[in-house]
Amino acid sequence: MILRLIAFLGWILATLPRKVTCALCYLLGEILFFIPTQRRHILLSNLHHAFPDRPLDWHRKLAHTSLRRTLEMGALVLALPYFSKKQLRRSFSLSTRLGQALGQNADKRRPALAFVPHFSLMETLTTIPALYDGRFKPMAVIFRPLDHPRLDQWIQKTRERWGIRLLSRKAGFDEAIRWLRAGNTLGILVDQNAGKRGLLTTFFGRLCSTTHLHGLLSEKFEADLYAFYTNRKAFWQAEIDLEPLNCPKDKYQIVLKTQSWLEQKLRQSDTICADWLWLHDRWRTQYNPRRRLRIQARKNILQETLSFYQQATLPKKTRIWIGMPNWLGDIIIALPLIHALQKGRPDAEITLLAQPQFIPLLKEIARADRLVLLPSKGAFGYAWRLRNAYPDTYLLFTNSLRGDLQAWLTRAPQRFGMLRPGKPRPLLTHAWKRPKALDEARHHQTYVSHQFLSHFGLEVEPDTTPLQWRQAVPRAAPSPLRIGLICGSENDPSKRWPVSHWRRLIEKLLEKPIEIVLFGTTNDRPITQAVAAGFDPQKVANLGGKTPLVAFAEQLLRCHFVICSDTGGMHLANALGVSVVALFGPTNPIRTVPLFDAPAHLLQPPHCPPTGGCPIGNITPEQVLERLTF
Repeated sequence: MILRLIAFLGWILATLPRKVTCALCYLLGEILFFIPTQRRHILLSNLHHAFPDRPLDWHRKLAHTSLRRTLEMGALVLALPYFSKKQLRRSFSLSTRLGQALGQNADKRRPALAFVPHFSLMETLTTIPALYDGRFKPMAVIFRPLDHPRLDQWIQKTRERWGIRLLSRKAGFDEAIRWLRAGNTLGILVDQNAGKRGLLTTFFGRLCSTTHLHGLLSEKFEADLYAFYTNRKAFWQAEIDLEPLNCPKDKYQIVLKTQSWLEQKLRQSDTICADWLWLHDRWRTQYNPRRRLRIQARKNILQETLSFYQQATLPKKTRIWIGMPNWLGDIIIALPLIHALQKGRPDAEITLLAQPQFIPLLKEIARADRLVLLPSKGAFGYAWRLRNAYPDTYLLFTNSLRGDLQAWLTRAPQRFGMLRPGKPRPLLTHAWKRPKALDEARHHQTYVSHQFLSHFGLEVEPDTTPLQWRQAVPRAAPSPLRIGLICGSENDPSKRWPVSHWRRLIEKLLEKPIEIVLFGTTNDRPITQAVAAGFDPQKVANLGGKTPLVAFAEQLLRCHFVICSDTGGMHLANALGVSVVALFGPTNPIRTVPLFDAPAHLLQPPHCPPTGGCPIGNITPEQVLERLTF
């Protein structure tokens, strides 16, 4: 029944006036373009990745045309079996160059390989014998059979109608080898989504798994290699052309040469570019969620690819967006994981999405490729507009519905997050479910996050070497000693050491030639004022509420020691390589101990459990002084 319906539809399309069929394809293309389907998203995303410097209007215009031509191709596949030879010759022709090549190679014993890219009217290649009156080599094309046997037989019969022979991929390549040994011509449709069997390389700088059968066969038989393609003139009208590809007789160089040729062809003009099938999900390789954060392939020629294109590193074409945490400390201890991800996926363009106050600091310490500010107001509308940047993967360090909704609005096809008991996250596409046996109170926060990223393929261990400040900041002079005190805590008052303790500590410190600087946020200003009251401002400088994050970091870099509670400033000082004395009381130092390889001394109240839970005021100034080494 299906076969009869397809045959009838093909006959109708071949019989209808050409203008009517053209109008139907145009109308259907317009309708499909404005339906927000996954295929439409792939079409626009492919164009945006391949031509990121072109305006969005250009992408949409070319996508419109490409979609209509894809429908034109589908209609031609159905109608072509019912074209007469006269109809074929009115619609299609051979270029002078192709006609000459067919005649010149007719008596040659040297086999020929036809590299066939995915242009919209490629089905017309099977009609070459009907369009050429001279004698030429027997031609065959390798094809992929359908799962429907009767439909597959019909397609093979109609495609072989004019004398081109079809060789099934399922039958293996023995027949193709015999065909070439006989000195004939073999056509191979080259795909950039060849799956596990393909060869990992790049196309438009983006990782792809490409067909490499033409490289293997061309090297083995020293066959002449040609690119066969169609120059579309109008609806169902085209000139079939070829170009000789002079390649080194090396299978990998042949693959790279043909890929490069196709790239240049698509860049040549908008007309040719729109004729390629951008609707296909050609760059799906390395998208398996469980291996997303590493590069893995059975056959890999990335080094040869870099050498061919004279590149030092892989172009950053895989767009991984990361929703950053909402607290300074969490951001700092996430950076080693982000840097590990960059090593695991050197082809990834890493974009960090963060709150406005963190962007200037991230510019200085994060090795991100892009930074995106998420406004506090209108964040959802802004996230919706970000969909036009076409992220590939959105990785969330946050654990909130707000962050998940922002990720969903960008239409990133992959959205990864961590799933904790009792907190469903339906807007994620994939989640790491924290094992019940993993007690977060007994592991550092970075360890837990690393398990999360490992679930999605990360194999690189986080590097805890202190971060490099991008700009040169003078370090503190050897004398007098400069000690920074972070007196407040933005998110939890119970973590604050009592003002009286700070004042007593300062009194003890000032017995020596020491310079003291008080730090804090605007909300901490009353605390720093109370701590500094009565002290000589030349010796105890109160910078509470006066240092934005970048200035705060630069001030920390000038300190010999920083004394603080469990705050974001503690993690920032530690990340910058500054010696830290950290006071823990109610919070758990196992989870949030300073991470980076810099001197860090932890203090808890006497008899406090390792996981915290005691008043921080039970730590005395004398205990703090014991940890300082002057």
